[in-house]
Amino acid sequence: MKFEALDKKMRVFETAHDYCVLPEVYIVVRLDGRNFTRQTKELWDLEVPFDIRFRDAMINTTHHLMNCGFHVVYGYTQSDEISLLLAPDEATFGRKTRKLISILAGEASAAFTLQMQQIACFDARICELPSIDIVEDYFAWRQEDAHRNSLNAHSYWLLRKQGQSVQAATNYLVGRTVSEKNELLFQNGINFNDLPAWQKRGTGLYWQAYEKQAVNPLTQQAVTTTRRKIQADLELPLGLPYKQFIHQLL
Repeated sequence: MKFEALDKKMRVFETAHDYCVLPEVYIVVRLDGRNFTRQTKELWDLEVPFDIRFRDAMINTTHHLMNCGFHVVYGYTQSDEISLLLAPDEATFGRKTRKLISILAGEASAAFTLQMQQIACFDARICELPSIDIVEDYFAWRQEDAHRNSLNAHSYWLLRKQGQSVQAATNYLVGRTVSEKNELLFQNGINFNDLPAWQKRGTGLYWQAYEKQAVNPLTQQAVTTTRRKIQADLELPLGLPYKQFIHQLL
């Protein structure tokens, strides 16, 4: 069989189940670290409950993903996860889900591995969101998850540092309300409201325009040009202001 005929025959098995995100549907790709709970304990020797080196590695990985060939308008990271909001008109690879998932997971894994100098792996999934309102709700949801994770982590590691076992600390927190966990921290000298915002709200990355002085190569005259750079925001707003911020990006 000639190669052209064989290629046409076999391509069917590779592409028969290709799925593409429909036009005008918003795309968010969420990436999660694989087995990061074990690696944070056994390989990376991180500070608990939050580690600056790990935070910066996640921020730098998000920065890389926003520069690796896709039109990403917003990147959000908290804990070991990253959410990427693609531009509404993003059409790279025909919006094929397998391409988006495989490339972004691979890029994230490679970038984070270089940051931490230990092999790391991310998985990826696609959220297809039908409206701007749902996009706003998505990021509000992830930020609320960050807040809950932060409160639980500070409470858990407070108990562990006081000498409680893994099981005892875990059991103590089961069924505790948000106010009870806040009170636990407060009674031990930690005001949760005063902790760094990035620990409670995550970090957002977005494109920001700035002016740069340059020289016109033809006329040799000084000119002002507009460039873009990625801004990492460790002081994200909460609630409605955060939703309005997401809305403005689109």
